[in-house]
Parts: sequence; C-alpha cells; structure tokens
Amino acid sequence: MSDQQEDFAAMFEASVKARRVERGQTVEGVIVGFGPKVAFVDIGGKGEAEIDIEELKDADGDVEVSVGDRLTAVVVTTAGGIVLSRKGVRNAATQRELEDAYRAGLAVEGRVEKAVKGGYEVRIARERAFCPLSQIDIARTADPAVHEGQHYTFRIIEYKDGGRNVVVSRRKHLEEQQRASAEALRKSIVPGAVISGRVASVLDFGAFVDLGAGIQGLLHVSEMSWSRNTTPGAIVAAGDQITVKVLRVDEATGKIALGLKQLQDDPWATASARYEVGQVHAGRVTRVAEFGAFVELEPGIEGLAHASTFPPASGSGGWAKSVAVGMTGAFEILSVDPAQKRIGVALVEEGSSRAATVDRDVVQPDAAPSSSFGSLGESLRNALKDR
Repeated sequence: MSDQQEDFAAMFEASVKARRVERGQTVEGVIVGFGPKVAFVDIGGKGEAEIDIEELKDADGDVEVSVGDRLTAVVVTTAGGIVLSRKGVRNAATQRELEDAYRAGLAVEGRVEKAVKGGYEVRIARERAFCPLSQIDIARTADPAVHEGQHYTFRIIEYKDGGRNVVVSRRKHLEEQQRASAEALRKSIVPGAVISGRVASVLDFGAFVDLGAGIQGLLHVSEMSWSRNTTPGAIVAAGDQITVKVLRVDEATGKIALGLKQLQDDPWATASARYEVGQVHAGRVTRVAEFGAFVELEPGIEGLAHASTFPPASGSGGWAKSVAVGMTGAFEILSVDPAQKRIGVALVEEGSSRAATVDRDVVQPDAAPSSSFGSLGESLRNALKDR
C-alpha cells in the first residue's frame, strides 16, 4: 500500500469514527484549546467537540486541565456540533436538551413546585416534569411538604410523547452519588486506618457503626474495652460519634471489623510499674473456673486466684460454691509477669492487717458490683462456719 493510500485509509477511518458519535456515548479526547466559555477537545475525526469550561474547574474555581490533557466525557448532543459533558445538563431549558440529557443519562436541575397525587410537580427551566413520591429521596418521606420549593438534582427516567410526559428521579441520582462515594470511601477503609463514624445500633454482641455512604462496620464487644467484663451499652449508645480503628476488611463479603480499645493505651504495657509482689489491691471476681477465679484489678488487668489459695471447704463444689462472679475483696499480689500478661493473686481475709493495706490508688474495676453479691471474704467465712 502506498503512502497516499495509507493516508486516505486513515482519513476514512477517522471520518467513520466521527460519524459514529452518538448522544449518550462516552468518549475520550485531548484538549487542544480554550475559548472564552468552552474548551475544544479532539475526539478523533475531522471535527472537534466542545465542553463548558465551568465543568473543568476545581472547587476553588481554577481550571484544572491544560492543553494536551486527556479527559473522558459523555456526548450531550451532536446537533450543530458535538457537545460534551462530565457533570450533566445543569441548566436544561429546552425539550431538546431534556431529551439529550435523558438519552445520555445525565443529571438535570429542577425545582419542586408542589406535591400532587402520587408525587411532585417539578419545574426544569420552562418544562414540567413529574417525580413519583418514592423517587424524591432515598429515605421514606413522612411529610411530602418538606420537599416543596427545594432545588434538587434529578435523573430523567422516562421521556415520552415528545417531552410532554417526563418522569424524573432524585433518588436515582442520590443512589449513584452514594455508590460513587462508597467506592471512594472503601478505598480508604484499610486495616490500620483510623476513621470516624456514628453508632447506628447497639446489640448484645457489639455495635454497628455507620462510616458514611451506607457503609457499616462491626465494633465487637471484645474490641470496645480492655476490660473483659463490659457490655456494649455501657461503652456506646446509638447516635454517638466515635473514632475507631479498622482491624480487618473481608474483601469477599465486604464485612469490616472495627476496634475502639486499640486507640487506648494497653494497661499491660505499664503493669510492671503498678503491680509488685506483696501489694494488696481491691479486685472483683469476673470468672470462676475449676482451677481458680479470675479477678479484675482494673479494666483490662486480671489476676488469677488459684484454687489452692482459697480456704478449703467441705461438701459438693468445695471452695468454689461460695465464690460468684461480681464478688469483691482484697487480693495480695503473688507474682507478676507482664510479658505473658499474668498476675497471680490470693484473697486476703477481711479484717486482717493485710486487708487494711489495700492500695486505694489503683484504678477500680469499671462496673460497680451489685449489693447482692456482697464481700467474697464474708461469703467464704460463712461457708467455713457451715462445716
């Protein structure tokens, strides 16, 4: 093939491409110049397309592109020249512009004139449209009058009878915005990220936190506090604005695990400075096992009182029959191993000289024991009397 034939083939292919441009089509092009109100974009072929300069400005009003930059846009119209848009038809004033916006799937702005049967009358420039009640918002509208007089952005979902029957949806536009926001937000939700959210609901096992754009994460009760003995309702309430840390993101299911205690100091990190062998601390029984009782000395710090450290008791259950979760007492520190997060303790009998040395400066457990639990030492004494 000669050079002349190759040039002709290239020109023919370009002209074919130009003829194939249709309304609603997404095209790519290169900015080749700027006019007073529009920028000129080379999208291939003989002609150039135009795009409103206002659509190329950033939040500060500065044009964010230059000659030679590439952009992607949607063809709004091909009548009298190719017009592109990246944002939508903001000031559609004619039936032709409404039809172009409908076919291109672009947004239009309108004013809600009044509530009518089944929805709203919407005025888009000089044209009238109808918005069904279910399409005015994502959330259910309890009082239809709240939308009257409001200026909203809509999508045209029906265009019939030459424009005499136009149906619009604000909900569809909001959902598209939400999806776009959710996609951008999800990119920022990665393990280790610290983000803010609003507590949407509180359940027995934790709380769901709304992170925005319809995305929720689970804050499990075990990740709320360093203390084992806590309930979700004691830490957060629905509507609270909280800051959390992203622990895990399951790409397959979209589930997001959040943490609150990770933004607080681990009490074990400084435990060696607060606990020494021989000290006596106040404590509360949080769990009872066959080998002993776990005692909370402060939120997040538990010691183990081995079964052998309790006075023996006869009968079924032995020492454990008089030890219940929630009982309080004075405990002597027998061993401290912060690296393994272990502290050994032993109950100090009430009334003894050792009980009088209890360290009152130590942070007390964060849940006050019920008066029905009583003193652990008193319960043990009563059990011994029954022998």
